Amino acid sequence: MKQIIFLVGKEKHIDIVYMSYTITAYSKRQAKKLGVIIKRSTNKKKKIDVFKKVKDKDGKMKLKKLHSIGAISYGDFPTFTKTKGKEFADKRRAAYKKRHAKNRNIRGTAGYYADKILW
Repeated sequence: MKQIIFLVGKEKHIDIVYMSYTITAYSKRQAKKLGVIIKRSTNKKKKIDVFKKVKDKDGKMKLKKLHSIGAISYGDFPTFTKTKGKEFADKRRAAYKKRHAKNRNIRGTAGYYADKILW
């Protein structure tokens, strides 16, 4: 996310520009461990869409969307590791896991996939 601040007369305006998210190798490895497929989200406010392969009525494999995860305006473990270093990323990871302790271990939820794929 990027903020653009500009003045019109005496009024201050702030526009928020959502940046596209690049899925990291870390997230791809984590998704593979879970047996899901991830793609860049079609929801402009989310980072990743999580899919699983299912058979349709004809027995053909197709992708079923499970959840959109990761608010685009927040960081995640692989991004923090790359931009601010492993030590900072580890602190943010611990804070995330503590903050989301109630829902991050419930299998199949968006919180579960966000925890396992992004953190």
